[in-house]
Amino acid sequence: CGFFITMNPGYAGRTELPDNLKALFRPVAMMIPDYALIAEIMLFSEGFQTAKDLAQKMTQLYKLSSEQLSQQDHYDFGMRAVKSVLVMAGALKRKYDKLSEDTVLIRALRDTNTPKFLSDDVPLFMDIIRDLFPGVNIPAIEHAILQGAISTALKIQGMQPAQQFILKCLQVYETMEVRWGLMLVGETGTGKTTCLRALSNGLYDLHEGALQGKPECAGFGQVRTTILNPKAVTMGELYGEFNEITREWHDGLVPYYVKEMIEQSKEAVIASEQASEEMGMKIPPPRDVLWFDGPVDAIWIESMNSVLDDNKILCLSNGDRIKLTNNMAMLFEVADLRVASPATVSRCGMIYLEKTQLGWLHEADSWKDLFSEAFPH
Repeated sequence: CGFFITMNPGYAGRTELPDNLKALFRPVAMMIPDYALIAEIMLFSEGFQTAKDLAQKMTQLYKLSSEQLSQQDHYDFGMRAVKSVLVMAGALKRKYDKLSEDTVLIRALRDTNTPKFLSDDVPLFMDIIRDLFPGVNIPAIEHAILQGAISTALKIQGMQPAQQFILKCLQVYETMEVRWGLMLVGETGTGKTTCLRALSNGLYDLHEGALQGKPECAGFGQVRTTILNPKAVTMGELYGEFNEITREWHDGLVPYYVKEMIEQSKEAVIASEQASEEMGMKIPPPRDVLWFDGPVDAIWIESMNSVLDDNKILCLSNGDRIKLTNNMAMLFEVADLRVASPATVSRCGMIYLEKTQLGWLHEADSWKDLFSEAFPH
């Protein structure tokens, strides 16, 4: 039996070990690993033949991006970001086996990184890719069916199907495919809530279309959301606490909803398998999203780190460990990440929304449509 302590000096919300306790442990200093070697091995395991060259270019791309792009709180070019790109590259290689390996990796790099960049940084990032992969054509995102469904959902809500906004909705979908922890970052009024609702409504319409026997709608699972504000309750009410008098444990909102979603997920998997057999096409189970709509700080978000890890386990103060299913995701809607630790930022897929993606013209068009309906003459 042994005791091990991991420490991150300087993190917000963390405290240093007292000297008398520190003296009882043997310190071991950690160093930054060789990203190129790790990327090379992972690319080989995903079936890439030119893994060595691709790994060198990829690590060089991340190094140049961290130096040349603007410094933002939600930017992360660490090992977790590298791994998410490699996992997506492997999935794309299996799906599009006719594409060259350079093209597959470029698409994975673009689709996992551009959602978090500011509009001014995207051209710089794409220029770095073109310099490292000269002469390679960068394919566009192919989601015509989902794009049409999102556009229809926005029109039903009385909004304009702005191309840049629909692109952000598609980026949320792409990120959700490779990450179970997501953060929608942006100021108030940039359309964070509308983005996820439009995507959810679009996926629901496609799911219903698949159940009606439309083959073009197959392969899209609906999104079911549960919304809560983490700053509207105490830490005990959020995660659970012991009653000081009876010493009984009472679950908080997070474990209550997670357990409820796990039960729903089990039933949904069985239902989707039955529907797939009956319809003769793939109908994925719905994705359950626990949606935290509120500011992120170092106090309550640190308890989510084990959930956002590869383990996907929610650890509670009473010793309970709740394992999340593959059809569950955690989404955080925040204005900024000034007080979030790097550990939290690196664990989540980032989608950054700006007011430039909407503009006043689309709001004026929506107002004009509403005014025309109210006063047709």
